[in-house]
Amino acid sequence: MKKFYLLFAMALCMASVHSQTVFTYGNNVVSKDEFLRAYNKNNNPVTDKEKSIREYLDLYSNFKLKVKAAEELRLDTLPQIQYDIANFRRQVEENYMSDEKGSAQLMDEAFARSQKDLHVIHFSIPVAQPGDSTKDYQQIMAAYQSLHAGDENYQAIADKNNLKFGDLGFITVFSVPYEYENIIYALKPGQVSKAYRSKYAWHLFKVTEERKSIGKWKIAQILFTYPPDASEDTRKASLKKADSVYQLLMNGADFAKIAKEYSDDKLTYMRAGEMAEFGTGKYEPDFEKEVFKLKADNDITRPFTTAYGVHIVKRIAFAPTPTEKDNAGLQFELKQKLMQDPRINEAKEMFAKEIIALIGYKKSAAVKDADLYRFADSIIASPSADADKFPISNKTIITFKNGSVKASDWLKFVRDYKSNPEQYKGETNAELWNKYISYASLEYYKKHLEEYNADFRYQMKEFKEGNMLFEIMERNVWSKASTDTVGLLAQYNANKTKYKWAASADVLIFNSSNEKLANDALEALKKGKYWKEIIEGAETGIQADSGRYELSQITDPAVKGTVAENSFSTILKNSDGSATFVKYIKVYPPDQQRSFEEAKGLVINDYQNVLEKKWLEALRKKYPIKINEAVVGQLIH
Repeated sequence: MKKFYLLFAMALCMASVHSQTVFTYGNNVVSKDEFLRAYNKNNNPVTDKEKSIREYLDLYSNFKLKVKAAEELRLDTLPQIQYDIANFRRQVEENYMSDEKGSAQLMDEAFARSQKDLHVIHFSIPVAQPGDSTKDYQQIMAAYQSLHAGDENYQAIADKNNLKFGDLGFITVFSVPYEYENIIYALKPGQVSKAYRSKYAWHLFKVTEERKSIGKWKIAQILFTYPPDASEDTRKASLKKADSVYQLLMNGADFAKIAKEYSDDKLTYMRAGEMAEFGTGKYEPDFEKEVFKLKADNDITRPFTTAYGVHIVKRIAFAPTPTEKDNAGLQFELKQKLMQDPRINEAKEMFAKEIIALIGYKKSAAVKDADLYRFADSIIASPSADADKFPISNKTIITFKNGSVKASDWLKFVRDYKSNPEQYKGETNAELWNKYISYASLEYYKKHLEEYNADFRYQMKEFKEGNMLFEIMERNVWSKASTDTVGLLAQYNANKTKYKWAASADVLIFNSSNEKLANDALEALKKGKYWKEIIEGAETGIQADSGRYELSQITDPAVKGTVAENSFSTILKNSDGSATFVKYIKVYPPDQQRSFEEAKGLVINDYQNVLEKKWLEALRKKYPIKINEAVVGQLIH
């Protein structure tokens, strides 16, 4: 009877396992969870779910067969693939090294702060060392009282109380250290913070203005510089020169050429004056103020003066800060900044506390605390000493489920930590030990992420299989198809009717960096100038390509009707400010036979499909696929 119940229980267990299998290929199993992860990641909402599921079953089973073929060849052991996997792991592992809830809260906070810019005034006074002094505090509090009473003579307040004063301009999230950002974003316009004591100074912050985030700007500038101690005559001469150049621009002169000829900005003049995209807090307020007056792309400022000289600025593009919390671009930008900002350490510390029990942390009794601290002092006294040569170095001080830590690792941590002035805050050895517990636990967890995080495990598996798929496809399909001249000719000759031209034309396609260049090139062509001379004369900003194209491939509203030989399309302005137009040299009717060379790209593509189909047929015989219709039915309904 016991044997019967045992067999019955095993049968139930096997049935349960099988019930979660979507399909098998040979002796290999694809679970419902794995299939759903892949399906949901690669498919958008559909109206016919059954059709979508069935189509993806076919695609995913083919994918698994190809990966199996790659595994048989042990392609995952190739040095390049191993390097790519290790490099990818380093790139993504930090995304799994913090508390999701804590990280989500920081992301929500960063998004909210990204929506507005704050104009900030800052006062500070260094703290008397080695400790605080009553005088420092009295001076900062006297400044606070003046500011709180509404005094806006900031420089006088700073001078009277021996404080450092600075106008930070407008800031946004990640512009200043997190401890300051928290204080600033808690203030409303006109409010002054309470005195804040950092390690080295007392601080006061006042928010004078608030505005909606100014977004991202792409600009170009022409700069006329002069030294800080320049005479009034020198400054007037620069401004006069800038006014003359401005008039040239207003009369249609090309900004890029003018920048190259006149601008003193050595970093940008060879790039048409173009500067890197920027947002809040990048440049001085007096520069930003003039730039933000530009209302449309290609608008140009009148000459204006800053401490750096006289500027003429052209607006190239503007993108407002997204106001939707789920905007993918903004979320990616904020996540990247968050992962590189010290504030993420708070989430990591909370996370470390959570995982310590999970990973089986235990402190070894092999080394006493007194010895840990004593030898920590010794290695700081002799930083060049070998951390592996101390009496405790080879002793185990921490154990985990599947690993341990030697005392030498602790000594190296202490040396590195205390030698970093940005990191070391005067902690005692006991406080450092608590930090090291978190550090060592996180390092262990990072090395064993696959064991503890299913999302990470699937992501690594997906990347590895993707690389293996690429390599096996290159070997068995892509490279083979492109180099098999006999097979390609046979494919072409057997299917000539497939390789015919639709309505087509020999054309010249011009791409210009702006609409004016396109207009100039178009006028030159109409006057009979040879197109290559136009390209060479423009030097930069314009490119051209010639060839035969099907009319459906050409972006030109005119091709919906008839196209005449030696005619020109209208100039099409693109979203990035560039412009395109086409010259139709000769027009051909449809159904003309392509030569082998003209059809080669199409033939290679078709031949790849032929090779892939034959290869998959062989794989399906070797690893028969069986669909679990019961589970597929659950997925559909």
